[in-house]
Amino acid sequence: MTSATKAAQLTAIDQSGWGQPFRLFQPHNVAFWVYVLGVGGGAVTMVRYFGSAGAFYAPAITGGVLLFGIYLVPWLLLLRHHNRYTAQPAGLLATGFLWGGVAATFWIALPANGALLEIWTKLGGTSFAANWAAGLTAPINEEWGKALGLVLLIGLAPRLVRSAYDGFIIGAFIGLGFEVFEDVLYVYNGATQAFGVNQLGTSVQMFLLRGASGIVSHALFSAIFCAGLMWVLGRTPGERTVPRGVLTMLTAMVFHFAWDDMGGLSGGTGLAVVLPFLIAAIELPVLFAVLRRAAGQERTWTRDLLAPEVEAGTLDPALLDAVSGLRKDRKALRKKLGKTKARHLLESAGDLAQEIARAGGTDTDRVAHARHELRRIRDTR
Repeated sequence: MTSATKAAQLTAIDQSGWGQPFRLFQPHNVAFWVYVLGVGGGAVTMVRYFGSAGAFYAPAITGGVLLFGIYLVPWLLLLRHHNRYTAQPAGLLATGFLWGGVAATFWIALPANGALLEIWTKLGGTSFAANWAAGLTAPINEEWGKALGLVLLIGLAPRLVRSAYDGFIIGAFIGLGFEVFEDVLYVYNGATQAFGVNQLGTSVQMFLLRGASGIVSHALFSAIFCAGLMWVLGRTPGERTVPRGVLTMLTAMVFHFAWDDMGGLSGGTGLAVVLPFLIAAIELPVLFAVLRRAAGQERTWTRDLLAPEVEAGTLDPALLDAVSGLRKDRKALRKKLGKTKARHLLESAGDLAQEIARAGGTDTDRVAHARHELRRIRDTR
């Protein structure tokens, strides 16, 4: 192993913070108490919102919780797949999810949206408010409310939250929390508007409507917005790009505006039927473009972290390209070795990288075991 390769590995470990533990309880950290205030205040607002009527609407609430709980599972699997480079700890991601679901939804968005909607109604009248108020309100209150969770996580885990990719993944979890809790809130509101008639049917109807639109909703908005915020903050050497960051954040807000104000944009014409698909067709390519750009630093860290293992013969260059590269690199490995073996090798290489990061670049029993497993899979025919 050359000294330059080892130095690059240690730099990647230090800059990425990979392998560092996450601890929420930090009584001497102001960010902890702001987090507690936000989640606690959101929980109180949530209890008050449902109030004594919650017992009568229990079928709708229960149905909403169960349906959107199931809806959450494929989302978590998808985000786990993308959290594959210098992966964030589950505890940190759960902390972000809880902020999005409780604090951003009930402590910030619910009262702030109500107040701003009233202002738009007074300024522009009821017709203007019906067409445009939601899109002029939610992108401001909700995106910044969710992003505050990312800022607090930087305060709680400054060594872990470093890159734009970290912002993308954490933002997606925060947005997903907001989305799921808001969807249950919509189920409850739908049941109250129907005066409690056919509550389970209302739950299913809202689940189908919100579940379908959720693919291009809060998780997407927050992933893009928070990646942009991290570009503005520039917590990794050489990654700070303020114009790109601001443009990315504004793009997320424009997407949010368009989604909330489709009625106004369509002008009451038949365009309202086509517009959701048109917006989604624009949002998804932008999402993947931001994801690919944000992952660049993470891929470099992963490559630097595993490069000494290539020199030692544990990995070959093709596997290093696949584990630190793009989809086309993983596809090439699968074509060369077969899907099953390629998948096992990628998982094993990821495990080795994680153990090396946890050990700070030193050889430990866990590193040796991960290295042995990788070689065993590699040599299996």
